[in-house]
Amino acid sequence: MNRQEAEQYLYYAMNIGELLLENGAEVGRVEDTVRRICLAGGAERADVFSITSSMSASIYGKEFGSCTQTRRVLNTVSDFHKLEELNCLSRKICEDGMTFGEIEREIERIQKEQGYSFWWLVLDYALISGSFCVFFGGNARDMVISALIGVLLKFLMTFMQKTAANHLFNALICSVAGGFLANLAVFASVADHADRISIGNIMLLIPGIAFTNSLRDMFSGDTITGLIRFMESILLAVIIAFGFNIAGFYFR
Repeated sequence: MNRQEAEQYLYYAMNIGELLLENGAEVGRVEDTVRRICLAGGAERADVFSITSSMSASIYGKEFGSCTQTRRVLNTVSDFHKLEELNCLSRKICEDGMTFGEIEREIERIQKEQGYSFWWLVLDYALISGSFCVFFGGNARDMVISALIGVLLKFLMTFMQKTAANHLFNALICSVAGGFLANLAVFASVADHADRISIGNIMLLIPGIAFTNSLRDMFSGDTITGLIRFMESILLAVIIAFGFNIAGFYFR
């Protein structure tokens, strides 16, 4: 493998690592995957470092010398189906070997795969909001209003995601809107408990997966990444609570 081939091989390995980060993989998995792909491609040594928003990899081989590439990862979501597909692709590369064209086609196929439809997610938001409202003591009227607000929050989240606004600002707007609508429903006598309606809607916004991943990263030895995710989760939770309280103060 000459230097040009090594650079291209590392490029595709970094593409896979970037997609893993974007879809919610822990950094330990990302580093291990990129390292294994590089070693399977002929590198004698591969050093990979990753945090939640950045990734760097260096490989070395006698035939091509040393190659280094970095990536900046801006947006992350949780898509376990794509993670499974990427894991299968990395195993296939390591075990069977693939040409650059085959790797590129597989990456494009995974990127184009669609998850749940928008209307299915709208139904999910309604079920989650209504179910948690009842779980925390809400009655039938509270459940219906909480489900309707959940639907409206899904539309609002989708609209906000299309803008260039920061995700913390998006969470603040959604939490203010959710709290305002819950208190407005009680003020208009179409519901009975604003706090229980709000709890159902909060469950749509709280960073549960991010908080769990932060603890997992710290226990796995990735302290920097764990602390970053932990602080992001705490900050997001504080902003959500602040947003619902702003709406509550307006009706007091």
